[in-house]
Amino acid sequence: MRLEIPVGERSIVLETGKLAKQAGGAVTARLGDTMILSTATRSQAPRPGASFLPLSVDIEERMSSAGKIPGGFIKREGRPSERAILTSRLTDRPLRPLFPKNYHYEIQVIGTVLVADQDTPYDTVSMVGASAALALSDLPFEGPIGAVRVGRSLDGAFILNPTYSQISESDLDLVVAGTKEAITMVEAGANEVPENVMVEALQVAQEAVRSQAEAIEEWAGEYGKEKQQIDETEVTQFLTDFRERYLERVKESIVQTDRRARHDALDALEEELIEGRDEEEIPQISAALSTLEKEAFRELYIKDRKRTDLREFDEIRPTTAEVRVLPRVHGTGLFTRGETQVLSSLALADLGLAQRLDTIEPQTGKRYMHHYNFPPFSTGETGRLGSPRRREIGHGALAERALVPVIPPEEEFPYALRIISEVLESNGSSSMASVCGSTLALMDGGVPIKAPVAGVAMGLVKEGDDYVILSDIQGLEDHMGDMDFKVAGTQDGITALQMDMKITGVSAGLLEEALGQARRGRLQILDIMREAIPEPRPEVSDFAPRVEKLTIPTDKIGLLIGPGGKTINAMQEEYGVSISVENDGTVYVAGVDGVSAKGAISAINAMTKDVEAGDIYNGKVVKTTNFGAFVELMPGRDGLVHISRLAPGKQRVERVEDVVNEGDRIKVRVLEIDKQNRISLEKLEG
Repeated sequence: MRLEIPVGERSIVLETGKLAKQAGGAVTARLGDTMILSTATRSQAPRPGASFLPLSVDIEERMSSAGKIPGGFIKREGRPSERAILTSRLTDRPLRPLFPKNYHYEIQVIGTVLVADQDTPYDTVSMVGASAALALSDLPFEGPIGAVRVGRSLDGAFILNPTYSQISESDLDLVVAGTKEAITMVEAGANEVPENVMVEALQVAQEAVRSQAEAIEEWAGEYGKEKQQIDETEVTQFLTDFRERYLERVKESIVQTDRRARHDALDALEEELIEGRDEEEIPQISAALSTLEKEAFRELYIKDRKRTDLREFDEIRPTTAEVRVLPRVHGTGLFTRGETQVLSSLALADLGLAQRLDTIEPQTGKRYMHHYNFPPFSTGETGRLGSPRRREIGHGALAERALVPVIPPEEEFPYALRIISEVLESNGSSSMASVCGSTLALMDGGVPIKAPVAGVAMGLVKEGDDYVILSDIQGLEDHMGDMDFKVAGTQDGITALQMDMKITGVSAGLLEEALGQARRGRLQILDIMREAIPEPRPEVSDFAPRVEKLTIPTDKIGLLIGPGGKTINAMQEEYGVSISVENDGTVYVAGVDGVSAKGAISAINAMTKDVEAGDIYNGKVVKTTNFGAFVELMPGRDGLVHISRLAPGKQRVERVEDVVNEGDRIKVRVLEIDKQNRISLEKLEG
């Protein structure tokens, strides 16, 4: 069975009934020649004791999909790539809100990349395929969803599902997912795109998403399985009585300016309620108290129009910014907003330390890297330390994306850059705090960024047509609210955007209002950051390497590198520098001080320059014979000082070793270069 859905100038093609027929639902989704096998399967029984939705979404990349074999010693795919993890999150986020609240069967959605055509990104294909697989299965999925990427051409026209080459020329890379009614997920990178352009792009995307969702719904209605029936959760008399007696108490407990005070108040109330109760009643009381906390939160915001920390809806928490927090580190920024604090550290290095990527996508490397760490002590808890989790990878990628548009090009600033953002305290919006901290670190490190970038997280509480939009949400508002909408950008426009919904969706009009409120908050934060450091420092740190750039003829690259890297390695050791060579003949020399770098550059210039009569060199004697001494002018180029030219005034020399020995450095002038490219030298005084 086949379904073709036009999207822009191309179509997404879905097929089912041929592959993976034992899965709950299986679909191949194709855009261009990029193809994903998406499957959705559930367990036969609910997970015992589960109080959440046990949904897992995984992307399985296969290097054969791009006609590649994995690099390195291990030739089998191992842990997921960063792109696979980000696509898993991108696919998961719009699906998760669309299952019944009381559904506790394990759900596994797997997207296997069968073909990566190097022309079409596979992430939106994965999202549409997962939606179709769930719609065809017996799972009680309240979708389907559609998904589309929106780019913008140089003349301002929007492009639906652009190719990699079109994305590289676009100032907007927007991914939107949603149902036929509303938008449920947004992810975007942009080059300072104004809010009104972003809203227009969202409206264009919403139309494309709607047509996909409607087409999949009709297709699934014809070929899909009968949906599993789920019993509705009954409201018990116990909960009704509990609500009448304790709702106001719970509301009073959550209205606290301090996160710890709120937890203490709720814990004290729970201890009071369970004191003297039978063991079997305690879980019921805890569950009822959790339900009342959510109800109290929503009533407080919608009915009482009050935030739990007593701020105005558009008010930013007290904010401070500092630089030069750590000694010797190339650049540091400490950003504190309310009970969220992030310390960002910058490391600069030569371009040889830029990241190389071994993936199924066309991108082969990147020179700017942002890594985000979220240790358990940041929330006053204990926990496992180890490799980064999906959330940390996702938050790091969002902050990286927010800053990429302002990073100076390689030609202007020939460094590899890595920022580590350590979350030291967390009570909401740590990813946006890491954007702010990283901007401070870059400016403190002397990186000539285009403009400072700040970020703010917006929230939403919505009941029917009534809603409130919240600026700078704290942890409780993120947990209890209906939307987490992160916006990062400069004074002139948006550089990154991410939105997740816990309800079935919102309109583009509501998002327009949220974007306007976010801009006001962002400008306020930028003013605070400028007070700490108004512009990038004029020079990089004294502890950072000095990188110099030069260009050599491409036919001299082999000469500079030498057999097996012997020449370049010897030069790096001699001058204490790091040297990287590009295929176009561009050479970057990085040294801990300018003197060592300039010395290496002089040596490289001398080595790669064509030898001409009259040139003077300070060469090394590499061999003596009975007729003269061979002198190395540069690696791979030797000349002969005849015995008759070893002494001034043509004085007679009986033995070469009476004047020079192997290893000596002597000053010589090039006399001539014969047709066999042999070089004749004379020794100079000095």
